[in-house]
Amino acid sequence: MQHIIDRFISYVTIDTESDPNSPTTPSTAKQWDLANKLVEELKAMGMQDVTIDEHAYIMATLPSNVEHEVPTIGFVSHFDTTPDFTGANVKPQIVENYDGGDIILNKEQNIVLSPNYFEDLLLYKGQTLITTDGTTLLGADDKAGITEIMSAMEYLIQHPEIKHGKIRVGFTPDEEIGRGAHKFDVEKFGCDWAYTMDGSQIGELEYENFNAAGVKVTFKGKSVHPGYAKGKMINSMLLANQFISKLPKKEVPQKTKDYEGFFHVTDIAGSIEETTVSLIIRDHSMKKFTKRKEFIHKLTKKMNKKWAKQFGEDIVITEIKDQYFNMKEKVKPVFHIVEIAEKAMKELGITPIIKPIRGGTDGSQLSYMGLPCPNIFAGGHNFHGKYEYVPVESMVKATEVIVKIAELTAKKDQ
Repeated sequence: MQHIIDRFISYVTIDTESDPNSPTTPSTAKQWDLANKLVEELKAMGMQDVTIDEHAYIMATLPSNVEHEVPTIGFVSHFDTTPDFTGANVKPQIVENYDGGDIILNKEQNIVLSPNYFEDLLLYKGQTLITTDGTTLLGADDKAGITEIMSAMEYLIQHPEIKHGKIRVGFTPDEEIGRGAHKFDVEKFGCDWAYTMDGSQIGELEYENFNAAGVKVTFKGKSVHPGYAKGKMINSMLLANQFISKLPKKEVPQKTKDYEGFFHVTDIAGSIEETTVSLIIRDHSMKKFTKRKEFIHKLTKKMNKKWAKQFGEDIVITEIKDQYFNMKEKVKPVFHIVEIAEKAMKELGITPIIKPIRGGTDGSQLSYMGLPCPNIFAGGHNFHGKYEYVPVESMVKATEVIVKIAELTAKKDQ
């Protein structure tokens, strides 16, 4: 267990925050710091065909140690951290034998990780937790996944008595800004299927995710001296407000769960002359997802019709771009890959929690690129903020799940 703790801490103390405003891949130069470290570690532990390309995508091979034909499987994680909260100067704190009470993350700033607010903490009484110091995120998303994949490969190399087929591992940049799979060479990876180690709570096994779209709405206006503005001024900020007010009030992230979709306004900026509103659309159902996009177009058309005479042209301009789709469509035809992961968990005494992802993973995009790729727990909680933590025992179990999946896949009766 200490080996996993040491490995995890060595990764999270390297700042790998990605940048959505950067056109490069990786989006930040500092992601190379961890990428290059991982390459050296993969070589040192005995992995073969270790490669890193010009965009920092890492791949490596653990050769089969059986004579019969076995499907080639892969395990994938990302090494960037979200730009939502700083990942610089991460100072992990280790809480041994957690007693179920409040954890003081930062006494000076009165930052407390409490089970009164984060009830999942109580699942881990008696375990060892790794937390932040209250000033940064932790980076378990997804350096826990990297730790588990590296540890599992090392274990299989050290225990050749465990029979397995050819295994490929892949580490990607920029997942947190939606570009983790954009330059992933599926053909080079050469797997029949793979798993992302990028889930949260122990037991999570996910093969469904949102269909996703991003929306940018631009509102035009006319600026006139306010003292002489009657019948002439058009305030684009008020048009944006009208538009937002027409969105279904109960279909927002804070009021939805499970399979319920939503509209989510993420940014607004403007003046009298021009205002832009950014929002995202999410739904597991493709039919409902399509209707949500149609709703935005209809609302745009209605406002343009209302203002056509006074403004003389379209006063609302809407752009909708699909971002990713529900991987369920690509996984269901090969559902045995989910069943293998489920069986692996059960054999290790883990209760599988099969549920939809209220978000997306690299696995979603990879599935549509020809690599079916369900998602497995990595163990962390409260991602993207100062309350992030990970139970060490969950990382140990995730490592064991990888080993067990490799073992089960190599069995002739699979």
